[in-house]
Amino acid sequence: MKKPPSPKKGKKAPAATKQPVPRPSRAQSAFPIVGIGASAGGLEALELFLKHVPQGGGMAFVIVQHLDPTHKGILVELLQRTTPMPVAQVRDRHKVEPDHVYVIPPNKDMSILHGVLHLLAPAAPRGLRLPIDFFFRSLADDCQARSIGVILSGMGSDGTLGLGAIKEKAGVVFVQAPASAKFDGMPRSAIDAGLADVVAPAEELPGRISDYLKHTPVAAKPDPDRESKAQSALEKIFILLRAKTGHDFSLYKKSTIHRRVERRMGLHQIAKLATYVRFLRENPQETELLFKELLIGVTSFFRDPPAWEQLKDNVMPALLAAHPQGGVLRAWTSGCSTGEEAYSLAMIFKEALEQVNPAGNFSLQIFATDLDRDAIDKARAGVYPENIAADICPERLRRFFVKDDYGYRVAKEIREMVIFAPQNMIMDPPFTKLDLLLCRNLLIYLDQEMQKKIMPLFHYSLNPGGVLFLGKAETIGTFNSLFAPLDNKSRIFKRLDSALAAEPVEFPSAFVPYPQAVASAQPQVQAAGANLQVLADQLLLQHYCPAAVLTNDKGDILYISGRTGKYLEPAAGKANWNIFAMAREGLRYELNDAWQKALRQKTVASLKGVQVGTNGGVQSVDITIEPIGEPAALQGMVLTVFTDATAPPEPKAAGKTRRASGRGDTMAAMQRQLQQASEEIRTCREQMQTSQEELKSTNEELQSANEELQSTNEELTTSKEEMQSLNEELQTVNHELQAKVDELSWASNDMKNLLNSTEIATLFLDGGLNVRRFTTQTASIIKLIPGDVGRPITDIVTDLDYPGMAADANEVLRTLVFTEKQIATCDGRWFLVRIMPYRTLENRIDGVVITFLNITTAKTLEIELRKSRSETKKPVTKGTTP
Repeated sequence: MKKPPSPKKGKKAPAATKQPVPRPSRAQSAFPIVGIGASAGGLEALELFLKHVPQGGGMAFVIVQHLDPTHKGILVELLQRTTPMPVAQVRDRHKVEPDHVYVIPPNKDMSILHGVLHLLAPAAPRGLRLPIDFFFRSLADDCQARSIGVILSGMGSDGTLGLGAIKEKAGVVFVQAPASAKFDGMPRSAIDAGLADVVAPAEELPGRISDYLKHTPVAAKPDPDRESKAQSALEKIFILLRAKTGHDFSLYKKSTIHRRVERRMGLHQIAKLATYVRFLRENPQETELLFKELLIGVTSFFRDPPAWEQLKDNVMPALLAAHPQGGVLRAWTSGCSTGEEAYSLAMIFKEALEQVNPAGNFSLQIFATDLDRDAIDKARAGVYPENIAADICPERLRRFFVKDDYGYRVAKEIREMVIFAPQNMIMDPPFTKLDLLLCRNLLIYLDQEMQKKIMPLFHYSLNPGGVLFLGKAETIGTFNSLFAPLDNKSRIFKRLDSALAAEPVEFPSAFVPYPQAVASAQPQVQAAGANLQVLADQLLLQHYCPAAVLTNDKGDILYISGRTGKYLEPAAGKANWNIFAMAREGLRYELNDAWQKALRQKTVASLKGVQVGTNGGVQSVDITIEPIGEPAALQGMVLTVFTDATAPPEPKAAGKTRRASGRGDTMAAMQRQLQQASEEIRTCREQMQTSQEELKSTNEELQSANEELQSTNEELTTSKEEMQSLNEELQTVNHELQAKVDELSWASNDMKNLLNSTEIATLFLDGGLNVRRFTTQTASIIKLIPGDVGRPITDIVTDLDYPGMAADANEVLRTLVFTEKQIATCDGRWFLVRIMPYRTLENRIDGVVITFLNITTAKTLEIELRKSRSETKKPVTKGTTP
């Protein structure tokens, strides 16, 4: 008989007797909390696990086990024998402390908030409860990246959905090796879902957890040199990932990528990023595991239920009302992972259609894409574990799923609505002409610049009035001109018909990440100096530099510096920004000549003392015209500089009046010549202006033709984009059809080999008793050839002496009760003929299956046995010796 445990080890934990603290601070609850899920056969695994927990590890362990609600639990006493840590059964509002073990009480669900455990009455009936999933989800929300989930021996799949929530928050998952588990249902479910980070026997898991925590990065003070090295190492990881998988993760949020990489480093006990880069190069399989880690394939059916109800009650009816009877709605679920949200949308559509217009004959085509090919394969199979009952109501579970040996299979009517295909939303062309676009909890992993590119792309993909459905942590950002919220709380937005932003919509293949600003890394003093220089330059330009204009080679003004109002003024009529049209009186003609000279000779032309008419006076101006050759950005432009000049002094009046008359005559003659020259010049100018008007008219025609060509080019570009998108859709459909053909081929091969290996002749008939399929053995009984498929069975010659076979088959179809008869053939063979109804996966009767089991040997032995018995029973004749 064992001695009772010592008081030190056997008494109740102090935390179980004192009053719980209502709400501990974050600093107090920063120690790691390990959630442990176990079920049948889990006691042995729990004992092995706790027995090998290192002393003083600073971890708290919360055990959730499937317990009989009608019996008092003794798990605390059993576990206390194996560990020196205090073991206590959880009470409501129980504060979690390090180096303690907490056990869930029977008939309770448990949650955690700010490091305090809370007990709740179970909402699900007995047999459908998932306490491990419930607690793991709560643990993920409360501890975020510090959450640790452990799955030990147990039957079923409880815990798998909760582990997915832990992985979504960048937590870590440890699973007992199925070979060492007494019952491997729960561990194998977690492993098959791709959620296990470490798989090991129960006794090794505590050490692996301790090693992981030792290498978990601790927040340190910012170090520019260290951050630069970390950025360099991270970029090398991006290069290795792109070389291995073909996908570029440099457009994802650096914080998310860094956190996931650090988690992988902790699992491998690597302290430095540079060391992990070398580890990646030496272990290609680690690159694949990191790629899977970065995909963050976490989803569930009807995630955020109020938003889905909003979609069913308000959004779907509006979309159906906007379509004609018999119309086809198109939807795209980007980042669909294992397909839960795509199937959720299909179910919502079916329910909304029944409520709004059952006879409308509408259909919904859903394109579901994801980067992870393994996730797409699982989504295409449409088979999910039994614990999805926690997210789907019983009515939907009964209507849209079929129960089988592997869990729940999506019904055929829902499966046929969805087309799955692998796609990289960042690199591949999008789907277009959509009525509904779902992108839930994917944008939060992309950086801001990528989100700014994705939103116009979503606007381009949707039809006018289309709906964008985002996750609860996502927004449309600054694109209020593209989308209007239908419901802010549920993140459902309607596409607006407003014009797109000035930036053109780019297909993702053209996406280039913005370079990081170099100036941000410079000291603040340099930034202040640069601003001071800019301000000083602006001050000099405004007050001390001459007025100037920058034009193209046609004289159209591109840039104005300083005050040019004394030399240029707006021309009357239609707004014209040409320098010749804006030149003031006295400047227009001289400026034109000097301009043409400067352009012809490719040199600087100058005008001195040009008299320019101003408001009520005359101003003397010097003009410099310089064609620009450098820099390259300004090549071909012309710079015109205006500088005020001092007017020459007026000559003093002559003392002698006798010379005045002669000079007056000379001046009059010169004035006449000047007037004549001015008239000639005016005529030339008018002619030149007429030519210019004609040239302008021709130029306008050319511009109009150019605009038409540009419009045609835009239409061709749009058509190209639509063709590219259509090609992507065709490739998607082709990929889906190819996968279905492969599945059908394998299923046909398996069925053929199975039927032939049994050596039982089998005949499949449809509801009209026409031949659908038969095995090779059947041809030796009924004269069938491949060309007989589709013919009535009554038209086929048979060796069976069974004229009532067609009548029996019809009776089986009517009553659904199989029949079995022993039938002979004309050549002396005997067969056991069994007729059974043909039942589809949708539980629908679609014909009969007839099997012919050869019992000739048994029948011959039976006849001989009866003959022998009849001979032994013959009566003995009198007088004869018996």
